[in-house]
This record gives sequence, structure tokens and C-alpha cells, in this order.
Amino acid sequence: MKRVINIGSRDSRLALIQSDIIIEALKTNYPEYDYKIVKIKTKGDKILNKTLSKVGGKGLFVKEIQQALLSKEIDLAVHSMKDLPGETPKNLVIGAIPKREDPRDVLILRKEKSLQNLPKGALIGSSSLRRQSQILKQRRDLRIKGIRGNVQTRLRKMEEEEMDGIILAAAGLNRLGLTVENSTHLNIEDFIPAVGQGALGCEIRRDDHELKDMLKAIEDIPTTLAVLGERSFLKALDGGCHAPIACYGSIQNGELHLSGMVGKASGELHLIESISGPMEEGARLGKELAKALEARGARELLKREEEKEHASDRM
Repeated sequence: MKRVINIGSRDSRLALIQSDIIIEALKTNYPEYDYKIVKIKTKGDKILNKTLSKVGGKGLFVKEIQQALLSKEIDLAVHSMKDLPGETPKNLVIGAIPKREDPRDVLILRKEKSLQNLPKGALIGSSSLRRQSQILKQRRDLRIKGIRGNVQTRLRKMEEEEMDGIILAAAGLNRLGLTVENSTHLNIEDFIPAVGQGALGCEIRRDDHELKDMLKAIEDIPTTLAVLGERSFLKALDGGCHAPIACYGSIQNGELHLSGMVGKASGELHLIESISGPMEEGARLGKELAKALEARGARELLKREEEKEHASDRM
């Protein structure tokens, strides 16, 4: 009798496309199995009138799916790696990270052709403090408005609420097959992505050795090593959605290069450091990168930014 592999996914068009990507990759290598998607509503999908930092931050899009995995309602969870907190539940493990999509952010403008052409005080939609901080670094006069929902909802809100622009992930647009006018891919050197942005994670139970072996066929080693370095950095700084924090890793000439950022939501201060080393030592490099930023006051900066965010919640 065929084993049916139940795959847990958020019930959004993008999440379902991402789950289909994993299923097709597994089918190519293991056609003898049956695969079934189980749609799961997460807290992050239900609360759309508040920014992520005000309703719990990282974990909002994965907790219910992880619970379904632990209770054996599903066998495999497909996540956007940027949604995963630094800590993985004790009895779960990331079985594979396939090849990464474009990790960059995209600035989509309603009328103007470039960031420089936007009028003073232009309104930009984004619920991410990381994106807010980095766009304000380039244009301190801009106004930021929180915006939640799936990609299509955000594009619609930009028009309906007459925002001058919004910032989205290139990976989501690419997977949805969307080409948007007046869009600019933001340079990674000036606009560092979120940890794990563009990468998918296949989470399984630690004791499911059969599925763990299967997932080796779809793992991309360079992506995995880079993302593990980024996540080590995030975990070392204990970072979440309550303060602007970013990290991006890439393999260059056999070495892992990591760039990390901690900043103020206002855009007036950014601490940025980079580090390179053996690509297999991502865990160590991520910690060392975090220590380099801590030496410049990153932990105190993060604490102050989180306190500001919590204070604004109470107002």
C-alpha cells in the first residue's frame, strides 16, 4: 500500500504554489508515493488589521502548522524560511531547504518611475520594520503605512488607498508569475533581505527517517548553508519582528559571505557588518557576525526599538 504524505500549507495562493513546488520535486524523485495538501489557517492569516510586530512577530504563520506536524495530522510542513523563528521545536527538524528564489525586495510604485522621483512625504505601504528602516534610510521624508494581506491584496490596497508605493518580496511575485509595472528590484547591498527570504523550508518530525532520506534529493547545499548562517545570526541576536534586523548569506568562491544589519525604524541609524569564512561553518560565522554588531551597540539598539514598539502598542 502506498504511503500518503500529507503536506501542511497555509491556505493562500502563494503558500499553495510553494507546496506544489515541493510536491513536484518529490514526485520527480519518488513517484511511488501519494501526496496530499492539507490547508491550515494560522494566526497570522486571521489577523490582518495589525502589523506583525503588534500581534506576536515571528511564529505567527507557522505555529498551527507545527502543531499539526507534532500531532501527526500532517507529515511535512512547507514554510517560507523567513517566517520561521530562530528556534525549532524539540521534536521537529528542517529536513531540506531547496534552491532559493530571488531574495531581493521589490519597490512597486503606483505612478512614479523611481524612488528618487517620489514627491516629498510620499506614502509607502509596508508592515515590515526592516523594510521601513531601510527605505527611510534612503528617503527620510517618506511616510510609512502598515499593510497586510497576500500579494494581490496589497497590490489592490495600494490602488484603493492611493499609496504611492509598496514593498514586496521578489520571490513571491516570481512564484505567482506576476509582472508589475513601475517595479524596481532593490540592491541587496543597500537593502538587506530578511533572514531566509526567498527560501522554502521542509519541516518534518525528527523521527521520520523515511521522509528525511527522501528530502535529501531536493536539498540545495549552497542555499542551505547560507540560510543556516543567517538563522544563526538571528538566533544569536534573539531577533524577531519587533525591531529592524536583516541578514543575507551567499556562497562566493567556496566561502560563505554574510552581511547583517540592525537599525532604527526611523531610518536614522544602521549598524552593518559583514563576515566571510568556510561555507560549512555558517553557525559559527552567524554568531561572530552578531558579536561584531553587539560590540557596536546592536543589542542595546534592538532593546530600545522593541521598547518603542511595545509602547506604541499600548497607546
